[in-house]
Amino acid sequence: MGECGAGGDVNSNVVLATRSTGDLQLDRAVRQWLSWDKNPKTKEQIENLLQNGKDKELRDRLCCRLTFGTAGLRSAMGAGFCYINDLTVIQSTQGIYKYLERCFSDFKQRGFVVGYDTRGQVTSNCSSKKLAKLTAAVLLAKDVPVYLFSTYVPTPFVPYAVQQLKAVAGVMITASHNRKEDNGYKVYWENGAQITAPHDKEILKCIEECVEPWNGSWNENLVDTSPLRRDPLEKICDSYMEDLKKICFHRELNAKTSLKFVHTSFHGVGHDYVQLAFKAFGFKPPIPVPEQKDPDPDFSTVKCPNPEEGESVLELSLKLAENENARVVVATDPDADRLAVAELQENGRWKVFTGNELAALFGWWMFFCWRENSSKDADVKNVYMLATTVSSKILKAIALKEGFHFEETLPGFKWIGSRVKDLLDNGKEVLFSFEESIGFLCGTSVLDKDGVSAAVVTAEMASYLETKNLTLAQKLIEIYELYGYHISKTSYFLCYDPPTIKRIFEKLRNFDAPKSYPKACGPFNILHIRDVTTGYDSSQLNNKSVLPASKNSQMITFTFQNGCVATLRTSGTEPKIKYYAEMCAPPGQSDKTFLEEQLQKLIEALVENFLEPSKNGLIWRSV
Repeated sequence: MGECGAGGDVNSNVVLATRSTGDLQLDRAVRQWLSWDKNPKTKEQIENLLQNGKDKELRDRLCCRLTFGTAGLRSAMGAGFCYINDLTVIQSTQGIYKYLERCFSDFKQRGFVVGYDTRGQVTSNCSSKKLAKLTAAVLLAKDVPVYLFSTYVPTPFVPYAVQQLKAVAGVMITASHNRKEDNGYKVYWENGAQITAPHDKEILKCIEECVEPWNGSWNENLVDTSPLRRDPLEKICDSYMEDLKKICFHRELNAKTSLKFVHTSFHGVGHDYVQLAFKAFGFKPPIPVPEQKDPDPDFSTVKCPNPEEGESVLELSLKLAENENARVVVATDPDADRLAVAELQENGRWKVFTGNELAALFGWWMFFCWRENSSKDADVKNVYMLATTVSSKILKAIALKEGFHFEETLPGFKWIGSRVKDLLDNGKEVLFSFEESIGFLCGTSVLDKDGVSAAVVTAEMASYLETKNLTLAQKLIEIYELYGYHISKTSYFLCYDPPTIKRIFEKLRNFDAPKSYPKACGPFNILHIRDVTTGYDSSQLNNKSVLPASKNSQMITFTFQNGCVATLRTSGTEPKIKYYAEMCAPPGQSDKTFLEEQLQKLIEALVENFLEPSKNGLIWRSV
């Protein structure tokens, strides 16, 4: 949308409310907004700012534009070109239409998938359902068949539907586990994976070329009247649940297990679909947390709707589980693409597993089930598992010992999805993929993280282990003792000032001298450094990173002489600097306490020497 607002002609009859800002660029952006926006609530927000002389906020809202991050477009709901609202969703969809028309000659035969979660904001008259209807309207007005779900669905249903219906692309309106004020627009390509470069940049160019709403773009009634609108809900839900059975290996055991499970859907979409998934695996229904079962865009019972925050946001689930004598809690985030798991221990305390710990369990389980169910001549070298580069290296350790392949990708499931598709197209078998932020993919029916399938696979794994008198936590220790302890810790700092973030990372690239990375962090010597932002990797002979350079985000990984690997990176969806650190011990080194102490000391050094929170005004993560 250019420097301020966007291109495109503006109706000269639009009156600039009651005053001019004196800034020609800003005045033009205001005219554009008031001319194009047909949502009375967001239009009024801009008019009020104008009349009250709030020029700085007007500029903040109208003079920058949404860009694609690791999860598509994501921002707060409200008025402005850099917020999620009716107008910016229409503009984004017009750009996508223009790009898809260029890429696919059969676009108008194959169609487009649209799904949505349960988010909403009364003050902006903005909801995921309404944004989905407007997305559909833009395309229906251009004679594109649209598969618009008739009710809210888990995010994984959209990429699954894109593949099943052979659509050219799809959009899911969701902000996943973000705060209640946010919403988002997640785009999937025809392969069923999230879009990657160059599609994201090309779509943004197309958005800039057609920012003024077309005739028909605001006509959300088209979803009720157009013969080109189809509802894929029943077909996709039935097909998904049937495909889920491909990763069910102990149906009879599931049916008679004595274990009970509690499920919370965090006020989001997950309840109905997790219930169906448990049924598909032969289980009795999991016990829902009544206060969190139904959609609530205010997420009333949790401080933040992110199950990754652990025990503090799982309080209601754990209490219910104790009352119901259920040992395992599964928690899907609001759009049901991620999963947290907690298990009651013998000492009466709950263990909330980290994403990396769950991945160790899933990796062991999926390979164990593959080996148990494969023919004798099955080639283990045809088997793959994947993880993002900031995630635990435990799958690498399992792969080395068992003989299958392990690969790393850049952070973000869009990279995993695309790589899984490449491997499948080349006849490979991918058992499991994950990212440490509790994103898991068991099997390959969906090419994105999937909390629904992960929840029911967890239940089957726990039920099987129960027959061996093992808990999930006990099995995790067995896995680490066999393949080597991998002790990891992930956390973050909040930073609302982009120049500060840039300065922190630039200092690391010019540490003791220009273009010189640090050789140590406190008492810990550094063996190798990989800077994915610049494409540098000191461990390679040519000093070039094997992972593709990603100039739009900051990410530097340090490999230390003591076996620790630590990464500092910015978030693609939130104002955070994240750190990931892991001690990778060889099999047989079982002094867990020593490893944990070493890791903690290294993290303290990393924070003190490289992030300098007090000097840089960083806000510690609070749980």
